[in-house]
Amino acid sequence: MSLRIGVIGTGKIGQDHIRRITYSLQGAEIVAVTDVNSELAERVVKEENLNAQVYNSGHEVIKADHVEAIIVTSWGPTHEEFVLASISAEKYVFCEKPLATTAEGCKKIVEAEEEYGKPLTQVGFMRRFDRSYRQLKKVVDDGKIGETLMVHCAHRAPEAPGFSGDMALTDSLVHEMDVLRWLLDDDYVSAQVLLPKRTRFAAEGLQDPHVVLLETKKGIRISVESFVNCQYGYDIQCQVVGETGTANLPEPASVAIRSDAKLSNDILVDWKERFIDSYDVELQEWIYSTIKGEVSGPTAWDGYVVAVTADACVEAKNSRNIEPILIPKRPDFYSKSHVLYY
Repeated sequence: MSLRIGVIGTGKIGQDHIRRITYSLQGAEIVAVTDVNSELAERVVKEENLNAQVYNSGHEVIKADHVEAIIVTSWGPTHEEFVLASISAEKYVFCEKPLATTAEGCKKIVEAEEEYGKPLTQVGFMRRFDRSYRQLKKVVDDGKIGETLMVHCAHRAPEAPGFSGDMALTDSLVHEMDVLRWLLDDDYVSAQVLLPKRTRFAAEGLQDPHVVLLETKKGIRISVESFVNCQYGYDIQCQVVGETGTANLPEPASVAIRSDAKLSNDILVDWKERFIDSYDVELQEWIYSTIKGEVSGPTAWDGYVVAVTADACVEAKNSRNIEPILIPKRPDFYSKSHVLYY
């Protein structure tokens, strides 16, 4: 069986997903595409040699009878609209982050799924599918370092073109907000944001770096450094401190060079290279689980929790206080009977 997919948004990430589904993954084919730039959509179909129809709008793709599942890779403010329409059409939908641009929008999607009676939405938080994060989670879950006490993280990128306002928190750090909940099987209760000395490489009006301090229900303390103009490379770090040991996120593989009296390793500079394999795993698992009628990754509920957490971090940044993160109890609706947790 081949899952027939419609793609809404044929920009860079949309094109990447189209190529991996068409040429690298199994069990699916792209049969419909659309983009606000219709010429771009037409060109992608031609260049990738797709047997796909180009539609005038996302809603036409969703309503098309031959389309069985939807991928939303359009501009962020359109995500809520297209995900809600997909649920209304009773079609599984994979939505790149953000699920919606507001926590209230995410909540509407959760409520729409509850009314339908089954989860249909997966959010594109790809780190859960990264091999190194899965290795780290197995160490934590197996109790190899005892009970977790603290987590120290860093999210560093060489530069952040186009970033302004609170985007370092609401656009980049959301990946930590999701993957750490999954890693620890825990939820957050409070946030504090510290503002170190501002780098001269930050765009005007952009605070960079940030230090975010989170506390979980289990009492675990988390520190996350967000530095999106670090200049030297794309560097994701995570150390879990347990009662009997520590565990570090494995570094991406690179060749160690001994030359000129130096030992050196290359550091990646492109986030897509760092997580390229996780995108393949993420979409392959989504295809297989969709065919089985299940959700295999981050749900609409997870997207909602991340939005609430991001809002609290922004509030903490502005108030300079420790702010509560008020996450309701996860509805029984999002239970393991409907959702596969890896």
